[in-house]
Amino acid sequence: MTPDNIRSQKLHPGLNIGIAVAALVVGMAVAYGFGIGNYVLGVVLGVVFYLVGLQIVAGRIEGRRAARDRMWKTLIYAACVLAILPLASVVWTLISKGVGRLDGDFFGSSMNNIGARDPDGGAYHAIIGTLEQVGIATLMAVPLGVLGAIYLVEYGRGKFATTVRFFVDVMTGIPSIVAGLFILSFWVLIVSPWFNNGTPRFSGFAASLALTVLMLPTIVRSTEEMLRLVPGPLREGAYALGVPQWKTILKVVVPTALPGIVTGVMLAVARAAGETAPVLLVAGGAAAINFDPFAGGQQSLSLFVYQQAGDASRYAPARAWTAALTLVAIVLVLTVAAKLLARRNSLSK
Repeated sequence: MTPDNIRSQKLHPGLNIGIAVAALVVGMAVAYGFGIGNYVLGVVLGVVFYLVGLQIVAGRIEGRRAARDRMWKTLIYAACVLAILPLASVVWTLISKGVGRLDGDFFGSSMNNIGARDPDGGAYHAIIGTLEQVGIATLMAVPLGVLGAIYLVEYGRGKFATTVRFFVDVMTGIPSIVAGLFILSFWVLIVSPWFNNGTPRFSGFAASLALTVLMLPTIVRSTEEMLRLVPGPLREGAYALGVPQWKTILKVVVPTALPGIVTGVMLAVARAAGETAPVLLVAGGAAAINFDPFAGGQQSLSLFVYQQAGDASRYAPARAWTAALTLVAIVLVLTVAAKLLARRNSLSK
């Protein structure tokens, strides 16, 4: 055991706080004294002065090596705080401005027959539309995306697999409005007239098709990466026991990668739930409640937020903020439920 009296000295927490306070005071004095900025510049200068002062004082007490380590640790903590601040600001803004219309009328009524001077009206029709459109898109995109990723990881060889990976990468970056235009030109204008006496028809199902196009590359790429992280000895052990490849994938590989796959799926769901352009192009939006996703225009929460934010009514902004808060809450609940379900399945196995 090293005696306490010969151990290296440590910077006292009180001295560390004193350096921070002094640096903040000096930063504010420089910013306001010279008239070059406001409190934001003062805080930035305070951080710079704090790092310089910490390096000098800690170098005297702990040595240059420990002082350098402390400085980089401080920079990492500062970067973490800077990354969290925008998220905290968004959450606080949504909660503070979205609680105004959290009432039964908002969740139990639509905008049908609601005028500019009417303070009532809700987003029930938009909630129904979002759940139906995203649900149908998820049912179509998840099997296709997971199976495509399994092919690329377990079976894909040669030029065809390379071509598939290339187009998946290209689709990852396409704007959402392009997907909406594709479904508009293909499904709404060409296919839907076959089922509607020659007349094109907007529908929530068309919006689901556009959202599927947007979800597919995210699911494929995330699932592919998760499957590649599964250790090779797990596959080799199953093969050594005589288990067929398809059963090894189904019983060993996919359950091992399931938590990561669920995370990728929920990222795709969150993106789909927040898209506005495809829904506006192919679903049209509607002020009334429409439970049928295959007939007639349908609303979504993201489109509802967009329309209410641009409405001239003084009651519209409150509806927009509450709808945005509702959309975030729905995505949060779905994500937590999916993660808990995946965790429970992995533990049971």
